[in-house]
Amino acid sequence: MRDDVMKKKRSTPKRKKQADDMARAATQAQQESRRRFLRLLRTGAIAVPIVGIGGLFSVRAVQATIHENDLTRVGQGVPAIVQVHDPQCPLCQQLQRQTRKAMRGFEEDEGIFLVANIASAEGSAFAARYGAPHVTLLLFDARGRMQQVVRGPVQDDDLRAIISEHLD
Repeated sequence: MRDDVMKKKRSTPKRKKQADDMARAATQAQQESRRRFLRLLRTGAIAVPIVGIGGLFSVRAVQATIHENDLTRVGQGVPAIVQVHDPQCPLCQQLQRQTRKAMRGFEEDEGIFLVANIASAEGSAFAARYGAPHVTLLLFDARGRMQQVVRGPVQDDDLRAIISEHLD
């Protein structure tokens, strides 16, 4: 053999290169797995409080509805305004929004807003006892005696005036 011709040497043996490639692939897979975990953690860290807050609002809404539907509160020492309400009726929903808005300026010891939901047995019986169709407000004094009937919907200012006069 000639000395001036040198054999080309590989810089790294074939096996070492394969091992390096496998190590690099494992490191990349581990980094990708870590990134995926952090993304899930971030998503969960955001989603869990949102779901929790939504659940809290749902519970409070249910409690408020139960409180509003408790018709036994009529005549318990506080004037009451009872809406005869059909949940499927757009006019009833409008009257309910108006009445809730008008009641915001009053404390619960001044007057209460209740709902006789005619879709329930209690609400339907209450409405029948007073001969009131839906889209109607029944205004009771503190002793539970009906004072006035308001058929709605009513203009906001007129309803506010009626409620103010009743509760004062």
